[in-house]
Amino acid sequence: MDIVLWLVIIVLFIISFVGLVYPIIPSVVLIWGGVAIYYFFILPEAVSWWTWSTFILLTTLLFITDYLANIFFVKRYGGSKWGLRAATIGVIIGCFVIPPFGILIVPFVLVLVTELIQKKTIGESIKVATGTLIAFLSGTFAKAMIQSVMIIVFLLDIFL
Repeated sequence: MDIVLWLVIIVLFIISFVGLVYPIIPSVVLIWGGVAIYYFFILPEAVSWWTWSTFILLTTLLFITDYLANIFFVKRYGGSKWGLRAATIGVIIGCFVIPPFGILIVPFVLVLVTELIQKKTIGESIKVATGTLIAFLSGTFAKAMIQSVMIIVFLLDIFL
């Protein structure tokens, strides 16, 4: 039975990284789910308060990092609030359009069009759209690192 549970945990951890490309998949929730399966069905004593505390801290950091990366880069490149909203909508729509490239192309195009509608020049609009792309990529990289740390913390806690 433990082998089946471990397979489920591993699959949840792997799918959590797929969520980096398909934001519709709740990555961090899947990692928590894998740890919860271990805690409730395998060996609860092995998961310490330190792991739970670290998970709470890293989950909070993950959301804050993602949010701040988007705001920082969009504002740094001169984006408007409408541009930021267009980027968010573009990421959601991009998950379903030409996966996985749609997640890069659709937000870029939506932000470009939105900024042009806001009476910005083509150069300014391309700059903002590029900033949105950089924001997404940097946020995704940060999330991948944080998710990796969460999994490593869990594994170190249960095996050491």
